[in-house]
Amino acid sequence: MIDLHTHSTFSDGSQTPKELAEQAKRIGLTAIALTDHDCTDGLDLFLDTCIACGIIGIPGVEISADMNKGTMHILGYMINHKKEALQSMLKRIREGRSDRNEKILEKLNKIGFALTWNEVAELAEEEVVGRPHFAAAMLKKGYIPSKEAAFDLYLGKGKPAYCDRFRLSPADSIAAINNAGGVAVLAHPFTLELNPQDMRDCVKSLQEHGLGGIEVHYSEHTKLQTEQYLKLAKEFGLLVTGGSDFHGEMNPAVKLGYGFGSLNVSDELAFLLQKSGRQRDGDI
Repeated sequence: MIDLHTHSTFSDGSQTPKELAEQAKRIGLTAIALTDHDCTDGLDLFLDTCIACGIIGIPGVEISADMNKGTMHILGYMINHKKEALQSMLKRIREGRSDRNEKILEKLNKIGFALTWNEVAELAEEEVVGRPHFAAAMLKKGYIPSKEAAFDLYLGKGKPAYCDRFRLSPADSIAAINNAGGVAVLAHPFTLELNPQDMRDCVKSLQEHGLGGIEVHYSEHTKLQTEQYLKLAKEFGLLVTGGSDFHGEMNPAVKLGYGFGSLNVSDELAFLLQKSGRQRDGDI
């Protein structure tokens, strides 16, 4: 069993890269990918720990792409995270996130929540502060009953404290991953909020821009959605991947490797992903 979608303290997870790899070993995973949002700073420690634990560590990243409707995330696997062009792009995205964080804090203050930047940042522990940390700070001060409520009432798209941020286009996101020797994969397709025909058209367009795979197996996918995405992967010759989207205590209902309990991603998918990544790396 493997897990190809996880987050550490370098984005919006609660575990360090080392703790993440060690937990993967404890629960019997054979391979795990670290896919922090717009950041690869945790990868060296993560990969070193995976080697020490005797499991396969896959270097990854998760990029938020610009989209008019819904939410699109592109996962990048088997990337050369030392590539200067990739790091320059990720830095630009993070700077856009920082600008948004300032605006979110300002909006929350205007609504009446007495939060400071330090109160939010200390909950991130590492580098990238995101909306989950605002939710955690609001919960800590007793302003909301749960982190989910923070998103439902204030931080979610269209809510009073929501702010958009700079994002690359889907094509540019895919190109950045491919140019770093990686494999670009469409994450959790259901968040695109598209009907089946529009979903097919979207995947076709992304595949023409260099998309390499689809995250078919995912904690929140229904059986019908899983079947739909598997069919699309086969139709367009795309790799199949899967993961829990583990964030640790940021979302305790989702368990590493198991999602909500029934997730079971085949070891073979990690092998196929590694093989594809090595082939692309040879083409650079």
